Amino acid sequence: MDEALEELKEHIADQLGDLVLDSRISHGELTVTASAGAILQILKFLRDDASCRFAVPIDICGVDYPERERRFDVVYHLLSPTQNFRIRVKVETDADTPVPSVCEIYPCANWFEREAFDLYGIQFSGHPDLRRILTDYGFNGHPLRKDFPLTGFVEVRYDDGQKRVVYEPVRLTQEFRNFDFMSPWEGADYVLPGDEKADGAERD
Repeated sequence: MDEALEELKEHIADQLGDLVLDSRISHGELTVTASAGAILQILKFLRDDASCRFAVPIDICGVDYPERERRFDVVYHLLSPTQNFRIRVKVETDADTPVPSVCEIYPCANWFEREAFDLYGIQFSGHPDLRRILTDYGFNGHPLRKDFPLTGFVEVRYDDGQKRVVYEPVRLTQEFRNFDFMSPWEGADYVLPGDEKADGAERD
């Protein structure tokens, strides 16, 4: 399989030339890195070339690296049923620079790109209907960004009195807890809350 992937890697490099910024095989998988401006040309080639035939997009997703200037990767996972190959294509972007939509090449990319927009805030130019798909239309922020607070900004509940869904600021019902990082198998060296009534001999 590695030999076949190496041949595929060389074939793609020969045909696409400078459009491919980097390509490598790791853990039995071929990953191609490209610029966002070349993604349409690259994916069209991978779909139509007789040695590739990557006709099935398995997933299109985002990855967040907030320490980078271009913090997002858009990752395309493709399958070639004809050649029995998988390939990963990556492009970098930031929150303000859109990536060309690939809906014309792979119509099912529509919802994948909407998901990446919803959860990461990645923009896709030329998308026919770029709007949220998993969160509510009035949702604040993008929940898979690494700087998004774990508790979120608001909580949602159904108010029976108002007969509608209401949004309220998040209220944390637990106080901040200190973690002792002790092994649960050895037991704590202090009395746990609720154990005050236990016999001292039993605790030892």
